[in-house]
Amino acid sequence: MAKKYEGPAIGIDLGTTYSCVAVWDSQINRAEIIHNEQGNRITPSCVAFTDAQRLIGDAAKNQASSNPSNTVFDVKRLIGRNYSDPIIQNDLNMWPFKVIAGRDDKPMIVVKYKGEQKQLFPEEISSMVLTKMREIAEAYLESSVKNAVITVPAYFNDSQRKSTKDAGAIAGLNVIRIINEPTAAAFAYGLQKRGNCVKERNIFVFDLGGGTFDVSILKIKGEVFEVKATAGDTHLGGEDFDNRMVEYFVEEIKRKNKVDISGNAKSLRRLRTSCERAKRTLSFAVDTTIEVDGLFENFDFCSLITRARFEELNMDLFMKCVETVNTCLKDSNMDKSNIDDVVLVGGSSRIPKVQQLLQDIFKAKELCKSINADEAVAYGAAVQAALLCKGVSPNLVILDVTPLSLGILINGDLMSVVIPKNTTIPVKKTEDFEKSEDNQSSIPIKVCEGERTRASDNNLLGLFYLDCNPSNPRGHSLNVCFDIDADGILIVSAEEECTGNKKEITIANNTRRLSPEQIMRMIREAEKYKAEDEEYQKKVNAVNALDDYVYKINKALKNIDRSAKLCPEEKMKINLECSKAKDILDSIKEKETAVFVNCLNKLKSVVKPILQID
Repeated sequence: MAKKYEGPAIGIDLGTTYSCVAVWDSQINRAEIIHNEQGNRITPSCVAFTDAQRLIGDAAKNQASSNPSNTVFDVKRLIGRNYSDPIIQNDLNMWPFKVIAGRDDKPMIVVKYKGEQKQLFPEEISSMVLTKMREIAEAYLESSVKNAVITVPAYFNDSQRKSTKDAGAIAGLNVIRIINEPTAAAFAYGLQKRGNCVKERNIFVFDLGGGTFDVSILKIKGEVFEVKATAGDTHLGGEDFDNRMVEYFVEEIKRKNKVDISGNAKSLRRLRTSCERAKRTLSFAVDTTIEVDGLFENFDFCSLITRARFEELNMDLFMKCVETVNTCLKDSNMDKSNIDDVVLVGGSSRIPKVQQLLQDIFKAKELCKSINADEAVAYGAAVQAALLCKGVSPNLVILDVTPLSLGILINGDLMSVVIPKNTTIPVKKTEDFEKSEDNQSSIPIKVCEGERTRASDNNLLGLFYLDCNPSNPRGHSLNVCFDIDADGILIVSAEEECTGNKKEITIANNTRRLSPEQIMRMIREAEKYKAEDEEYQKKVNAVNALDDYVYKINKALKNIDRSAKLCPEEKMKINLECSKAKDILDSIKEKETAVFVNCLNKLKSVVKPILQID
């Protein structure tokens, strides 16, 4: 039986462009999406650093065009990858912030914060977004939150899943489960729209978000949700559509206006923001205008883009979605005519051309748009969180699958599959292998994931060595066991039968994952960031209180001047103190919080006996 956790647990959809948090409400027997302090139910996955403070969410995105090199987004595309990964190398050209290669080829994000240069791991940035989501939930629940379920794309590999758990640990969260995004969306659909489903239904979930794309086929019958197949692309989504538009307009500006903005981070950020807005508009309009005043050196830009041109720019990306859909259908051994419902999830699934191509595949089947595409994944994560907590569980059984085949390298650079793709998890499987050489005292066990025949074409997850008896000849038997838990995280062990020598690895030694020491250091730094943010908020409150009091005094003095009820000495005394306060307010950066507090207290002590202003 799965372990049950005490206290509330939240579900977090940690998205590439936007994140969302939800919690199961046992009183109304459904998940509640939690709005942030600005009343928005989704929050930008964006973190910004300034000379004075760190900003997360809406505040970070709102200042992105004026501070592009220190505003970090798309970090989900970095997490768990190597810097040399061609995917990252391609994205570097589109990001205004700086990314460099750190130790072990791990990407490091370089920002300037409070006048100092800092190098941050992608996990640190993600942890800041997760901290924001936790704080949003705590404000709603009016209690502290420790337990969380976090969603990831179904095609996230082992390293990316572990890095996401590391980010949760840095944010002070106990990540009780990692769940695939389309599976979470299926929970939302099943509970909201098929809650009384007695007959078996096959659900196709099409999840096209800001930075990743997943499709899954699930069988729903009663309270059982069984994933039959999954496929996807961890680097395809709305951000790529935005990139195509930005590239198109940069070339248009260069061609028509002889102006090159490709090297100007602020101009590109403002153009990107306008392109993102236009993309949303084209989901319901046939054309729209890209308009940016003062885009570059007093150059105002205005241009029309039609839906047809947008579709032409991105058609190859849309066709990649079609290929993935067909792959998933093939892997499930299911004909498209057997699909009962096609559920759309993710903001980019609203694009009309995407919907048309999907309808063509499923022979004009009506697409399900009745659940909120931006919130469904968080809703499902909250359902999974409730299942793992005491006393609040909805009645559901969840059977998920492995997104990629897992195995080991054998002779001739071949990958021997131990656990095939789309195997239901959790799962444990043992295979017998043979020593390939005589007199081996140590045998390398290379653990791989992927669908290629050659091991070198797949992703190397980890490597460990099994000590053996060198006198045992070639062909001697070895047992290799693959054990995948409910989070999709893998433990591999190998044992030599005759000696009993055994070795195992929790693919945690992968160089792309943070060490326990690094995680603890980042947790301490996260606490430091929190303390700095709180101190800055105190300073802002003190500055505002002093400024507000000076304003009240000036207003009162104007009224008194008209009635001439104040003697010149008293007025001079008040004006002198107000003048000192204004001097302090004019140099906010150089002053500590206590300076503003003390100034306000002194000002009140002088003014209150004379004007009775609180």
